[in-house]
Amino acid sequence: MKYTRVTALAAISLAATLSLTACSGDGSGKDSSSKGSSSSSSASSSSSSDGGSTANGGSKPEGGPTANGGSKADNAKSGSGENTAAGTAANGATGTSAKVTFCKTEDLAIDAANAAPDKNTGRINITMVNRGATTCSATGFAGVDIKDADHTSNPIERGHAQPRVTILKPGDAAVFDLAYDIDSTGKSLASPTNILVTPPNETHTVSLDWPKGAGAIKGAYTDVQVYPTHTTK
Repeated sequence: MKYTRVTALAAISLAATLSLTACSGDGSGKDSSSKGSSSSSSASSSSSSDGGSTANGGSKPEGGPTANGGSKADNAKSGSGENTAAGTAANGATGTSAKVTFCKTEDLAIDAANAAPDKNTGRINITMVNRGATTCSATGFAGVDIKDADHTSNPIERGHAQPRVTILKPGDAAVFDLAYDIDSTGKSLASPTNILVTPPNETHTVSLDWPKGAGAIKGAYTDVQVYPTHTTK
């Protein structure tokens, strides 16, 4: 009797153990499969999301527009309006100087006249008329010396002004000025008799009489300044 009960209890216990083991195995299998499926789905979703972001979002903004934009910006800078205008101006000036030669002294009729605007400001206008048969350039500063009664000559300094392009067709005139302060005390030490003029980019000089009626120079000849040529039109 006792042996039979023990055997029966052992059998029941073994069956229960096997049942629990089977249940545990099924559960762990289901959990593992579920986790695997979830992980796979997540990875797929992540891959799809990242792929779309990189291909559509990352690739185009970073690769397409940035690269193209940078290229356009660089081209715009290298071909900017300022650089193009400067290049055109430089080429234009070069072309002009290549076609138009500088006016020769022998082709210019040169004259000096008093043009003082008031009693304190001395100004002498020196006019150069192109008597040649071709167009020429008188652009720049003329070389000027003033000859004194003591037979010395004094070079005149340039005033602070930017030369302007001065192209003269046959018959056209260019003008440049000598400017100084007038000495009204009667004690001026300067006694100018002649103005020696060398046209811009020339080596031949002409001598002009100091204009009658021009005011006396205040200070020294170094106080007189010459300004660049300009057209009278």
